[in-house]
Amino acid sequence: MEDRNAAPGKQVIMAKAALQDLFEALQSAGYTLVGPTMEQEAIVYEEIGHIDDLPVGWRDEQEAGRYRLMQRDDGRFFSFVVGPQSWKKYLYPSSLTLSSATANGNGAFEVASHSPAAQEAPRYAFIGVRGCEMAAIAVQDRVFLEGPYVDPHYKAVRERAFLLGVDCTEPGATCFCASMGTGPACRSGCDLSLTELEGSFLVTVGSELGAEMLAGCDWRAAGAFELDQARRLMAAAEANMGRVLHTDDLPDLLYHNLDHPRWDEVGERCLSCTNCTMVCPTCFCHTVQDVSDLSGQHTERIRVWDSCFNPDFSYVFGGNLRPTICSRYRQWLTHKLASWIDQFGTSGCVGCGRCITWCPVGIDLTAEVAAIRATVEA
Repeated sequence: MEDRNAAPGKQVIMAKAALQDLFEALQSAGYTLVGPTMEQEAIVYEEIGHIDDLPVGWRDEQEAGRYRLMQRDDGRFFSFVVGPQSWKKYLYPSSLTLSSATANGNGAFEVASHSPAAQEAPRYAFIGVRGCEMAAIAVQDRVFLEGPYVDPHYKAVRERAFLLGVDCTEPGATCFCASMGTGPACRSGCDLSLTELEGSFLVTVGSELGAEMLAGCDWRAAGAFELDQARRLMAAAEANMGRVLHTDDLPDLLYHNLDHPRWDEVGERCLSCTNCTMVCPTCFCHTVQDVSDLSGQHTERIRVWDSCFNPDFSYVFGGNLRPTICSRYRQWLTHKLASWIDQFGTSGCVGCGRCITWCPVGIDLTAEVAAIRATVEA
C-alpha cells in the first residue's frame, strides 16, 4: 500500500470489504454508526454496527404515492436512493425535552435545563449521506447555526457528526436533484464520500478527519480508468432523473400567481395529512408543549415537530390565517420554492422527491409548478 496520508481532495480506490475497516475505525474513535438499514419494508436510518446491516442487494422502486423494495442479484451496497427518513431525525429530532420542573416538597419547583451543555451530545457517524441530503443539512445549518439565534441542541450534535457521503448512480423515479443543483454527486461537506464502482469504491477525501479515519484502511490511488468510470456514472445519473423542475423563473412565477386556479384544484386532492413536511429533510416547523404527570409534581417542556398543514399552525388571536387546505398547500409550496430564498438565500427544496413518494394521493410538486407555468405561458 502507498503512503497512508490521503490528504483532502485525494481520490483513492478501496475494496468494498474494506468499508468494514472504515466502520471499525469510526467506532474506535467513539462514533455511533447510523446508516441505512431495512425495517418494516422500507429503508430507514438506524444504528448499525457492520456492513452486513446495510441493505446490500436491495433497490427501492418509487413513484408518486408509491414505494416498495425489490431485491437484485448484483450485491451492490447503495443501489437504493432515499427512504421516508432523513438525517434531521438525529440533528433535529421530532421530540426534544427542553426543560423540566419537579416539585421539591416545599411548595416550590426545581427547574432543570436540558441544554446540551449539561450533557455530552451524541457522536454520530452518518453513513450513506446522499448529495441532496448533504444539501439539506447545509440548508438547516443556515437556519439553525448562521442566523442571529443559534439552536444549541442542533449545534452540539452537528459539530460532532462525521459525514460519509455516497454518490447516487441510479436516481429514483421521483428524484430531481439535478434540477436543484444538489446531486447526484456529493458536491461538498462530507468528510469522505463514496462512488460505488463494479467491485470497489472510489473514495474522495473531504476533510482532515476523513483522512484520519481512512488511514487504517487498505487503499490505493485511483487510476484514470476508475476516475473516468465514476464521471460516466455521474453523467448518466444526471441525465436519467425521474423528475425535472425548471427553476429559472422561480420564485417570481409563484409570487405572481397566488390566485391561480391550480391552487384550488390541488387543495381538493390534498389531505392536509402533513406527510410531505414530516419526510422533508429541510422542514423545521415546530411547536412547544408543556406536559405534566398525573400527580402534578413533574412537568416537562417539549419541542415537537409541527407542520404548516396543521389547521392550528396558522391560528392567531382573532382567527385562522389559512383556514383552507388550498391556502395551506400554497403557503408550503411558495415558502419552499420562493420565500425560503428570501429568508435564507437558498431554496428550501433539494430535489430528493420524498414529498412526492410519500404523499398518499400522489401530489407531485414538479407537476404543480409545471401546470401553473403552462397556463401563464399559454
